[in-house]
Amino acid sequence: MGHHHGHSHGHSHSHGSENKKALFWSFLLITAFMVVEVIGGLATNSLALLSDAGHMLSDAVALGLSLFAIKLGERQASRTKTYGYRRFEIIAAAINGVTLIAISLYIFYEAYHRFFNPPEVQSTGMLLISVLGLVVNIVAAWILMKGDKDENLNVKSAFLHVLGDMLGSVGAIAAALLIMFFGWGIADPIASVVVSILVLISGWRVTRESFHVLMEGTPSQIDVQKVKASLQNIPLVKEVHDLHIWSITSELTMLSCHMAITGEGNHDVVLLHAQSVLHNDFGIEHSTIQVELVDNGCPSPHGTCN
Repeated sequence: MGHHHGHSHGHSHSHGSENKKALFWSFLLITAFMVVEVIGGLATNSLALLSDAGHMLSDAVALGLSLFAIKLGERQASRTKTYGYRRFEIIAAAINGVTLIAISLYIFYEAYHRFFNPPEVQSTGMLLISVLGLVVNIVAAWILMKGDKDENLNVKSAFLHVLGDMLGSVGAIAAALLIMFFGWGIADPIASVVVSILVLISGWRVTRESFHVLMEGTPSQIDVQKVKASLQNIPLVKEVHDLHIWSITSELTMLSCHMAITGEGNHDVVLLHAQSVLHNDFGIEHSTIQVELVDNGCPSPHGTCN
C-alpha cells in the first residue's frame, strides 16, 4: 500500500495592514526626532542624549527594516522561493537585535571615559530635548501597541527598541535634573550606562528568539512530546516518528511527521483526525503527514520508528 501525504494550510493576514501602518508612522516619528536629538546632544555635550540618539538611529533602521520585511513578505512564493519571502521578517529581527547589542557596547565604551573626566553639560537644553524625546517615544510605543507585537517577532523587536528609547529618555531627564540642581556631571555617563544595560537586554532577547527561528527551533509555545502523545492517542495509530516542528516566521508554524497505523486504519480518516488535533489543540495550521501501514516496517532512512 502506498504512502499518503496530508497537507493543511491556513494564513493569518488579519494584522498585516495594522502592522504596516504602525511601523510606518513610528518610523516617521522616530526618524524626525532622531535628527533633533543628535543636534541637541552635540549642542549640549550630553552623552545621555547622544546615546539615546544612537538608540533612536537603530530604532529608525529597525523600523525601516521591519517595514521592508513585511512588504517583502507579501511577495508571492516562486519556484526558487517556495515559502515566499516571509522569513526575511526574522532576518530583519536578528539584524535589529545585533544592532542593539553593538550600540549598547559602544555607549559603555564612551561612558567609561566620561566617568574619569565628566564634561560640562548644558542641563537646560538637555532637559527640554529629553522631555520631548519621552513624549515622542510614548506616542511611537502607543502606535506600535496597536500592531501585532505579541505574535509578530518583527513588530515586537521594533516595540522593544522604542521601549528602550523611552527608558533612555527617562534616564536623560533624571541626569539633566541632577546636573541642573546638584551639579553632578557624572550623572550623564551613569544615565547612559543604565540605558545601555536595558538596550543590551532587549537586544539579546530579540537576537536569541530570531536565531532560534532561523535554526529551525521548535516554537517556545509548543511541547513536542505533547504533540506526539496527542497524535499517538488517535485510534489505530501505533507510532508517530520523524516528528519535526519549526517556524517559517513567528506567525507561521510548520509540522511534518510519519504516522504508522494498523491494517484496520483508514488513511484519510486518521489524517483528518490528526489535522483536527493539530489545529484545535496546538494551533498548527500547516502540516505534512505521511501515513503508512505499521506492517510495512519503517521506511525512514534514519530508522527512527521506535
